[in-house]
Amino acid sequence: MAKAIHSMIRVLEEQRSVDFYQQAFDLSVAERLDFDSFTLLYLSNSENSFELELTVNKGQTEPYDLGNAYGHFALCVDDLENEYKRLSALGLQPRDIVEFKREGTLLAKFFFVTDPDGYSIEVLQKHGRYQ
Repeated sequence: MAKAIHSMIRVLEEQRSVDFYQQAFDLSVAERLDFDSFTLLYLSNSENSFELELTVNKGQTEPYDLGNAYGHFALCVDDLENEYKRLSALGLQPRDIVEFKREGTLLAKFFFVTDPDGYSIEVLQKHGRYQ
């Protein structure tokens, strides 16, 4: 059986991204691997073993083209409203909280926030399949 271990995104400025993920989601650098043309940073927290890998390509000066696909990174939290208030107070401008329902039953309650490189991050209330 396969186990998900990390997801990777390319970022333009290492410290700006590390600061964002630390402030917003308490993700810290678990390991930093520096190579001639790129640096890999593995971010995690005590909640689980899954990591977010940030790749910094040395010499990259232009923002990455994220394309027109709808991809995102998702996390779940115990108290969505408090996280929304906390991220708002940090000036991170989360989008409105949304309730996703089917036939009147709540499937998910969430909001999105954008990281410094333009990636969408979904923050979900722990509920149902989102634990």
